Amino acid sequence: MLQKFKEFAFKGNVIDLSVGVIIGGAFGKIVSSLVSDIIMPFIGVISGGIDFKGLSVTVGEAVITYGNFIQAVIDFFIIAISIFAMVTAIQKAMSLRGKKEEEEAAEVSAPTTEELLAEIRDILKDGSHPALKSAESSDKE
Repeated sequence: MLQKFKEFAFKGNVIDLSVGVIIGGAFGKIVSSLVSDIIMPFIGVISGGIDFKGLSVTVGEAVITYGNFIQAVIDFFIIAISIFAMVTAIQKAMSLRGKKEEEEAAEVSAPTTEELLAEIRDILKDGSHPALKSAESSDKE
């Protein structure tokens, strides 16, 4: 049982996933700070000083803080836009890298069969290759 758990826990995908979750959580905190400390005060100034976090409605004894919900929706959209921009940039970089590797491979590619056969034909016609000369000298002896 312990061996099976080790195999599961230390597989590359599980570790990659856990690293992604931790980095995602930290990224979420950064974006939340960006929204609450920079963007929302700016929006508050534009909207005439409205503080979204303070928006609430009291129904009986219950307090409905819909301003927090508005804040969370704005956080979500900013996180989604940020992740979209990062993924798009990474895909573009990978695409450029792939094109560069393809171009390098095309430049260094081996000759085609037709090119090799044409080269062999030309060597046989000319009789200029050293291997052909040594074969002729051994035939004469």
